[in-house]
Amino acid sequence: MPSRSQIMSNRLKEVLLDGTWIANTNYKTQITSVNWQQATQKVGDLNTIADLTYHINYYLSGLLSAFEKGKLEISDKYSFDLPPISSQADWDKLVSNFLNNAQQFADWVEQMNDSVLDQPFIDERYGTLLRNIEGVIEHSYYHLGQISLINKMIK
Repeated sequence: MPSRSQIMSNRLKEVLLDGTWIANTNYKTQITSVNWQQATQKVGDLNTIADLTYHINYYLSGLLSAFEKGKLEISDKYSFDLPPISSQADWDKLVSNFLNNAQQFADWVEQMNDSVLDQPFIDERYGTLLRNIEGVIEHSYYHLGQISLINKMIK
């Protein structure tokens, strides 16, 4: 029987890297199927695919840093501060960074001892580690739905 950490890691991989069970797609499929112009194309007042990719990556990166340092150094107010994407190389760099962080995050979670999942994450006000990992999964699915719809609208 898989551990809770393995189950959480598999759920992260499902939404971020290689799954199709819940949404019939994942971030990797969606963000590698567009070029930089499509990723930055505005549709009405919606965020762009690049904005949303940066947004989720911001949290993955920040949480990885928190796991390593034991200190949370990110703030929601900066989570959409996407640097300009003005070439395919810029977009490829963001995609590569996202995919690396997604894999590292899933790997980190998989290696956790189940006993730490019920402990506070950094500070008790943030809830348990498990609650925060589940939050990443739910938040990721929320924005994956947006990316998927935007992708259909621009193609």
